[in-house]
Amino acid sequence: MVWLRVLGSAAGGGSPQWNCGCPVCTAVRSGSGRPRTQSSVAVSGDGRRWFLINASPDVHTQIEAFPGLHPAASRTTPIEAVLLTDAELDHTLGLLLLRESAGLRLYATPAVHKTLRDGSGLLWTLERYCAVEWRAVVPGEDVTLADGLTCRAFDVPTTKRNRFGPTVDHGRVVGYRLTDAHTGGTLAYLPGVQALTPAVKAEIQGCRCLLIDGTCWRDDELVRLGLAGRTAREMGHLPIDGPGGSLAELPSLGVRRTIFVHMNNTNPILLENSPERRIVEDSGMEVAMDGLEVEV
Repeated sequence: MVWLRVLGSAAGGGSPQWNCGCPVCTAVRSGSGRPRTQSSVAVSGDGRRWFLINASPDVHTQIEAFPGLHPAASRTTPIEAVLLTDAELDHTLGLLLLRESAGLRLYATPAVHKTLRDGSGLLWTLERYCAVEWRAVVPGEDVTLADGLTCRAFDVPTTKRNRFGPTVDHGRVVGYRLTDAHTGGTLAYLPGVQALTPAVKAEIQGCRCLLIDGTCWRDDELVRLGLAGRTAREMGHLPIDGPGGSLAELPSLGVRRTIFVHMNNTNPILLENSPERRIVEDSGMEVAMDGLEVEV
């Protein structure tokens, strides 16, 4: 099987976000909603060797919350490698917290690798502490992670501004399709997507389980709250509601189980008693929480 554990289900900043007093953050602080750490998952083909997809700033807390990632002896770890979907800080800062490792295997596209090295400088810092083995990810090519577990990255077109300088569009943001070689079970992880293009739809078509970007409920969510001057789409994220949103686009793709991840702290679906949450659940889709486990 493919085993997946949601380590963190919120977008950058977590929920509640430290400097935010929006209605959702206020509700979470009062106990009316679940707190969530920043977006990351762990996947395995045998329940023993695990691969992180993204390393959030909350990675230490996330490892301690999941016994499957605990060391069996001193200076050991069941974490085999980290796969990156992009170079965003909320998906990569956790790499620095893994610096005590003797060596770290990192799967990333050349575009992401270049950004982390020449843009943010994160890799230069990490390599002062531990050896980093970079394995280039080429969208469209299958990679064997472990016996019985393969993955294939796929390009996610984006007009999202690169915070760390110019780079090529190809490979800037990717999703991963994971497959169990024995059963053919498939799972797709797509925490950031601006639009469900025909190419992206082809990658997630018919998956047994899809974990997909749920950053904002409305396209103008952050604009309405006075927290940003750009819409969700302009920031690289497909909204859940509205014309062309996830709720309208996903049902036709034949995915057995759809789970929203990477929710921004402002997204009302984070609150279990919200009307927006009921709409999602009535549609047959789910909202991830930290610690959710999936098997396909």
